[in-house]
Amino acid sequence: MSNPQSDDSLEALPLLAEPAAGVPEVVDTPAALATAVAALRSGSGPVGLDAERASGIRYGQRAFLIQLKRVGAGIVLVDPEALPDLRGVSRALDGVEWILHAATQDLPCLAERGMHPDALFDTELAAQLLNFERIGLASVVGGLLGVRLAKEHSAVDWSHRPLPHDWLAYAALDVELLPQLEELLWQRLRAAGKDGFAVQEFAHLKTFEPKVYAEPWRRVHGLGALKSRRQLGRVRAMWALRDDLAEDRDVAPGRVVPDKKLVAIAAGHVRSPSDILHLPGKGPTPADAREFYSVLKAADKLPESSMPGRKADGKAGPRVDKDLVKARLEALRASLGHVAAELDMPREIVLAPKILKELAGLPSIGDGAFIADFLAAHAARPWQIEYAADPLARALANL
Repeated sequence: MSNPQSDDSLEALPLLAEPAAGVPEVVDTPAALATAVAALRSGSGPVGLDAERASGIRYGQRAFLIQLKRVGAGIVLVDPEALPDLRGVSRALDGVEWILHAATQDLPCLAERGMHPDALFDTELAAQLLNFERIGLASVVGGLLGVRLAKEHSAVDWSHRPLPHDWLAYAALDVELLPQLEELLWQRLRAAGKDGFAVQEFAHLKTFEPKVYAEPWRRVHGLGALKSRRQLGRVRAMWALRDDLAEDRDVAPGRVVPDKKLVAIAAGHVRSPSDILHLPGKGPTPADAREFYSVLKAADKLPESSMPGRKADGKAGPRVDKDLVKARLEALRASLGHVAAELDMPREIVLAPKILKELAGLPSIGDGAFIADFLAAHAARPWQIEYAADPLARALANL
């Protein structure tokens, strides 16, 4: 089943400029929050939620606006900077299903404000289960509800205050249609016999937590260009300084020094803060360059034994022949592709690619029961195990 509305024809749809009831005032005082909480508690049915962050602008991923829509309560726009403790909102929604689009993007920043769901429906995940060609909110809304959502404010600085009216209208529209969208998606899931899959997926989604990296500095883009452990140690030291400066200033780390510049400094012959300033790339400021030079020199004084390895800590394991791993992975992907085609959904929804890679890299792989246990240990849902375990085992039988 494909999305009945492609992005190519979205422009022909009528534009929805504002919610039907207009754009409400932002809730930014305790008194206004108490009124909003009472309205949400007395509403009926599920609640649509969304959050706006300032990714790439502010430090971290916290929410700068939270939008809710529930029948009987209308749309509520909350300023979580003015009202950081939103546990009262969460309590007002005890037992109420939350509807979000791409829930994993918003659940962490909502949890930071004390908001935790009892039940979830993810419209993006539902669209993936239904094998929609396009799964963005605008495309799904256009295909199922026949209206066009303006998206020109998707990358604005949501930490700006006061928020302009047209930004608030954009944000409100992200939740305006979620209750209707959920109803239509449930109808399609039931018609496709995938509602049971969806129930398991949404229950699993409630347990989502963002990945915590043991060595977050390794996420710097461009590390592959560095040739030595010493250069990696330089990046590690500069990353820690950059993160501290970014947190103190409440700006995204890349605005202090972009990753490209960090890598250039680490690889360069730096003899003074001036050398840092003249390397390719933006930033840092002259004052920051002196601090980066200081930590760079301190890192260079450390013994080689304290420098990080080329691979992340804890990645070493029994060596498995690379050609065998490659052959296994090709066979597993092909087998999973057949399963996905039969289920009419993307292969990565049937099983996450990282699970296949880990399976292919095992020293030895047993039968279908072994693979079923492996999948269960990697948080695969029962429906995924049921459909994938035996086909994957058969795919590896002759390798």
